[in-house]
Amino acid sequence: MFQDRLPETFQPLPTSAERRRTVWAALLPRRSRDAFRVGISASVAVIDMLSIVLTAMVIEYGYFYILNGEVMPLSSSWGLQLSGLLAFVIVSTSALREEYAIEAMLAQKASLQRSAALWLVAWAAALVVGFITKTTNDVSRVVALTLFVCGLPALMLAHAAMIGLVRRGVTPASSSVSRVHLVGFEDDIARFYASNEADSLGLRVVGTSYLRRIDTRADAATRHAQMSEDLDLAVSVVRFLRPDDVFILVPWADTAEVERCIDAFLRVPAALHLRPGSVLDRFPDMQVSRVGRLSGINIGRRPLSIAEVLLKRILDVTLATIALFALSPLLAAVAVAIKLDSPGPVFFRQKRYGFNQQPFGVFKFRSMKVESDAVFKQASRNDSRITRVGAFLRRSNIDELPQILNVLKGEMSLVGPRPHALAHDRSFERRIALYARRHNVRPGITGWAQVNGLRGETLTDLDMERRVTHDLHYIDNWSIWFDIQIMFQTVFSRRAYRNAF
Repeated sequence: MFQDRLPETFQPLPTSAERRRTVWAALLPRRSRDAFRVGISASVAVIDMLSIVLTAMVIEYGYFYILNGEVMPLSSSWGLQLSGLLAFVIVSTSALREEYAIEAMLAQKASLQRSAALWLVAWAAALVVGFITKTTNDVSRVVALTLFVCGLPALMLAHAAMIGLVRRGVTPASSSVSRVHLVGFEDDIARFYASNEADSLGLRVVGTSYLRRIDTRADAATRHAQMSEDLDLAVSVVRFLRPDDVFILVPWADTAEVERCIDAFLRVPAALHLRPGSVLDRFPDMQVSRVGRLSGINIGRRPLSIAEVLLKRILDVTLATIALFALSPLLAAVAVAIKLDSPGPVFFRQKRYGFNQQPFGVFKFRSMKVESDAVFKQASRNDSRITRVGAFLRRSNIDELPQILNVLKGEMSLVGPRPHALAHDRSFERRIALYARRHNVRPGITGWAQVNGLRGETLTDLDMERRVTHDLHYIDNWSIWFDIQIMFQTVFSRRAYRNAF
């Protein structure tokens, strides 16, 4: 066994007492490290609090000045008390959920759903307090309503700005990052270094212990002695370096070795982690979950629950019905334009796979000339088959509007992975991993891939892989807020119209 990743300057041990103290100060965790981490977390929390309070004060003082032409006395301000209560609820809840921890800020993704839910909880708490204290009549309705609308964007912008600063400031050289020690066989550790960039991990590797592969031809006693020797040395190094975390990179298939590593490193004061090769990289959002009394690692959410399906269906039917009536003049005008432009039917119907790969007929406005050739060929840029009206319909996404009928029939949703032609499904399912997972939800008129410009012709497998990646992200992160965000972007985002032809 051998050790690695120790700074070269620390390998020859100094002889003088002063230089020894310098070495120990560099090797051991700095005493100010925890205070520095707490300071970063507290700074983000304070900015969150100030963003709410200052937004409330600007709204209240501005409203008072517009009405009275003078600056409002601080003693008359109710916005300060209201915003203080909102800030307390939001910051304390985030702190209890450990969202201000540096690791959480480095890995955290912006979530409108989570922020909006917390914002509503804070306002619910404010209403309860106001009802109990009988002070709701003292707060200006205009100020309260304006704060309710403007406070959440202000909070999210301030929080996102601070997260950006933290991510830029936390580097492997920073004293605030976690100090990590790696343990495993040489090839497993080599793969870890090859697949991970130190700058992007938000940690600093302070040491590496390489375990020797055990010769299967050796007797049991020899193999046991060799592993014991390696682990004893590794534990000694970990005790000397005192890292915050120890990662065991031994593959889970080597059950006996993993068990012995666990037994050895549970004796040192460091957090212990198992990392089973590259499987964690495929499923970055996996977590330990329980089903009954059985524990397991959850690598993919189940299909939507009954409550989620019902909520999504209510949204689909409500908006689809409103859209059908509101857009009926436009739909009639398009139908007339298609008939006048070229001979053939108004609608184009084609078989697609829906939920659980059940086939259905999708409705679209016909945008191509009618041809007797039944062989499927994907539309391409400057395709001669596309009519003049059809080109406009495809660029503006209007050709997809008849799928509102599929939504009302329950075959599609307003938002979901776009259904592909059956020939595409059969072809790409064999060539792209997890492609079939797209059918775990109803297909949609629009989707996360489409609003990110991933639409149109797929010339290579890489084009389809990007689209599938976005579809799977949608499935694994579904929420009603995510659906609303995608529908909004479908109409107003430029990227939603990219590659449309």
